[in-house]
Amino acid sequence: MSFSGNVKAELCRAGLQRNCCAQAEAYGILLYANTFSATEIKIITGSEEFAQHLPRLWRKAFGFGFDIVPPEDNKGKFIYIINDSGKINAIFEKYGYEASSTLAHHINLGVLEDECCRTSFIRGAFLAGGSITDPEKRYHLELVTDHMNVSRETYSMLLEMGFEPHDTTRAGHYITYFKQSEAIEDFFTTIGAANAAMEIMEAKIEKGMRNSINRKVNCDSANADKIVSAAAAQLDKIRYLDREVGLDNLPMDLQEVAFLRIANPEASLSDLAMLSDPPVSKSGINHRLRKLMAYKVE
Repeated sequence: MSFSGNVKAELCRAGLQRNCCAQAEAYGILLYANTFSATEIKIITGSEEFAQHLPRLWRKAFGFGFDIVPPEDNKGKFIYIINDSGKINAIFEKYGYEASSTLAHHINLGVLEDECCRTSFIRGAFLAGGSITDPEKRYHLELVTDHMNVSRETYSMLLEMGFEPHDTTRAGHYITYFKQSEAIEDFFTTIGAANAAMEIMEAKIEKGMRNSINRKVNCDSANADKIVSAAAAQLDKIRYLDREVGLDNLPMDLQEVAFLRIANPEASLSDLAMLSDPPVSKSGINHRLRKLMAYKVE
């Protein structure tokens, strides 16, 4: 199951709230559903948990069910339809609309006066029109509706609830979205998906740890490359001096560091300093190697 599917399953396990909240959640579903018109209501979902939740929610919110429901052995998408005009009129009236004269949907804030109802509305919007990418990959949550006014009014509602959403359009759809992990965590905590919020936090921590380890590995690798490159250059100079003047003819401190490098071609400055007899400081070894590299043959 996708991360979006897990979130929706968690939201549906929370159970039904008060009648007003059930109606608010159904309202969010309707305005973010596939079809909400005077002739048909259609809700399509790939979430089995959401599909099981819908009939219970509808009974509590409206006192009746759907006209067409998925078969028991359903495979693929779950489709719920209401085409009975009496039921459709009752739903429209519940939210202050008239089915025969409604041309463009708006959110009737009069039925969402309580904070719990606004939260339930947003939960319904996510169940019907929401999605989130796997937080292991990136952070992106969006709510998608076909109704321009609904999208704008949802955006304003989220602002009033303390969120800072973004909005855009895509292929004729209106989208409200979040791209910050903290905002998505707060969003899920608010609408009742605390486990999903925790999973995002854990994914963020794990990604931070992986990035830190990768930076350290890359840094260590870069340092190792520098050590190997410097040691190779030092060995080239030592071979040159051995041919031209003989290492025994070098000053004693340069002789010692030359033989030490020959014996330990891959050692770091710190390692060479410890291997010296007697031990010297890292800066002391570095100084001797610099002198060796700068040594000129007369």
